[in-house]
Amino acid sequence: MQVHLVDGTYEMYRQHYGQAVRHRDPPPFAATVGVLSSTLQLLTEGATHIGVATDHVIESFRNDLYDGYKTSEGMEPVLLEQIPIVEKALRALGVTVWAMEKYEADDALASAVAVACEDRRVHQVRILTPDKDLGQCVSGRRVVQVDRRNNLVLDENEIRKKFGIGPESIADYLALVGDSADGFPGLSGWGAKSASTVLAKYISLDQIPDDHEQWKLDGLTTLRGAEKLAKTLRENREQAALFRTLATLVQDVPVGSVDSWKWTGATSEFADLLKEFGATHLLDRLERLKTLSQ
Repeated sequence: MQVHLVDGTYEMYRQHYGQAVRHRDPPPFAATVGVLSSTLQLLTEGATHIGVATDHVIESFRNDLYDGYKTSEGMEPVLLEQIPIVEKALRALGVTVWAMEKYEADDALASAVAVACEDRRVHQVRILTPDKDLGQCVSGRRVVQVDRRNNLVLDENEIRKKFGIGPESIADYLALVGDSADGFPGLSGWGAKSASTVLAKYISLDQIPDDHEQWKLDGLTTLRGAEKLAKTLRENREQAALFRTLATLVQDVPVGSVDSWKWTGATSEFADLLKEFGATHLLDRLERLKTLSQ
């Protein structure tokens, strides 16, 4: 079987801003209706086991580790207000939802990957998000990342082509270059090219020698600014380790079993919610889906 794991927070953003492009004033439940529509599309395409992770609370345990970590400050109220609405609507559709408070949606997705990979019936796990963080969960062609907006599927080979490193080095890579979406800057002077070049050789931060001369001896002879980069890392290893902790996804969030993610149909509440959202047209899609599954 295939398992589909959806970054519900990203999907909500994608749907909201997609509507904003098409309409000067998007309808009040535009993001929610968009998420429901895209989820119904997944089901229509044959998805059977779906889990959607959301950031029920934007702040997480990472905010206690680093003051600059992302918060809900500046987030559009219409999006904040729709988070619990999206969760409620998806549950009414009969879809498994992991609403994160202490942890983040990405942690739930990583944990679900770990659970799915232990189940021999699962031949592929599809993580539906373009977020760089989730690249650390990709494995061969069994665990892939799917960017629905750009119609891209990233397996382990594609991750290596994109970043110049394997999934095992993604958290270390983000520690060096930073992640503006999550609010940590990385180390000064380190960019995508230098980080991928060095990590392709040493795999992890811990294995990178302090002395740039050793880099040369190990074959990194063409890296520009090597001496300065080594000095920056040498003097900021503790900060780099913290950034790696921020970037490393938790894999033991309770997410249930693969069987518990199986879609068995919408609840009786779903139709009433669609009336409230002004989206009763989705009922027709649900009926067609029922016909297809019979």
